[in-house]
Amino acid sequence: MSLHIQDLHATLDDGTEILKGVSLEIPKGEVHAIMGPNGSGKSTLSKVIAGHEGYIVTHGSVTMDGQDIFQWAIDERSRAGVFLAFQYPSEVPGVSNANFIRAALQARLPQGEEIDAVAYYKRLYGKMDLLEIDRKFTARSVNEGFSGGEKKRNEILQLMMLEPLYAILDETDSGLDIDALKIVAKGVNAMRSPDRGFLLITHYQRLLDYIKPDFVHVMADGKIFKSGGPSLALELEENGYDFLKEPTLA
Repeated sequence: MSLHIQDLHATLDDGTEILKGVSLEIPKGEVHAIMGPNGSGKSTLSKVIAGHEGYIVTHGSVTMDGQDIFQWAIDERSRAGVFLAFQYPSEVPGVSNANFIRAALQARLPQGEEIDAVAYYKRLYGKMDLLEIDRKFTARSVNEGFSGGEKKRNEILQLMMLEPLYAILDETDSGLDIDALKIVAKGVNAMRSPDRGFLLITHYQRLLDYIKPDFVHVMADGKIFKSGGPSLALELEENGYDFLKEPTLA
């Protein structure tokens, strides 16, 4: 069972092609990391999988455990088990963190079934304690007035509460100091499971020091250009992306 991306092409509304044939398979139980220079299509890939309306899929497929996710609306993809942690998490004024997560969980339950409030808050507080989030944040509006680190920890809190089948983390390490990075990584590592696959999008090796990937892929010009084990990230850290200038990419 896996999240399978096959020869995926996607454009912006104006026809500009961003993804130019991405193929990648993320089995459950594995953590895959994508690295690459700015503008290579990494964040676009995550948004296309999640169903962002600003992109048009022109060719290829994405299947989740054998099912075509392009047949599903955005909310259906989420309920089926796709989770995206944004590079720049949005603020949701007027909606508390506790109510936001509770509503997302409620949407996954069979019609007529209700969340047990006592059990919900017990579980929520346990995850917040792990991520060192003050319990007062349950009453605050989602991400409103949060620091960058608080927003990223809040995204991981949502991940831990929703327990998706496949989690896509788009530059979750962006803007984090070392202490916040360790806390976020602790939360992600706590969610590693044979029943869950991860796709990490990052620019830096430092995230992979704390969340050890099974495979690393280099994305450039809308395609996966190179794949390898964890040592590939170390190679990139040392040598940069000079190898992308080779004639084979021209």
